[in-house]
Amino acid sequence: MKFIFRTFFRTLRIVLGPFMLLWEMINTPKGVVRAPEVQAKIDQQCKTFVLYQFKTCPFCIKVRRTIKTLSLNIALRDAQHDEKNRADLLQGGGQIKVPCLRVSDAQGKDHWIYESAVINQYLRQRFS
Repeated sequence: MKFIFRTFFRTLRIVLGPFMLLWEMINTPKGVVRAPEVQAKIDQQCKTFVLYQFKTCPFCIKVRRTIKTLSLNIALRDAQHDEKNRADLLQGGGQIKVPCLRVSDAQGKDHWIYESAVINQYLRQRFS
């Protein structure tokens, strides 16, 4: 029975995935336009951010939309197909759950933020 459910959802994900990505591409609003020096400062801050995500996860799509809307250059890591990224997520964050935003502070300590709503709220408060 477990095999049937896995097969069903895997097939569903394969069929719906391209449509979800197309919808994201069409529906994502344009990013914020900032002065070049302000954008450079924000880009520098974003170098310490990494988003662990699955390409077709609806919650990850929601976070990527916010990232694009705020014109943030945050590194994206695929935790679904890349075993190294998956292992980093498990080791650092403690669980394989996406989306997950890793924020490194000035001392090199990592903070792991889960849940799309919490990530979006954090990004909006910090960069709006």
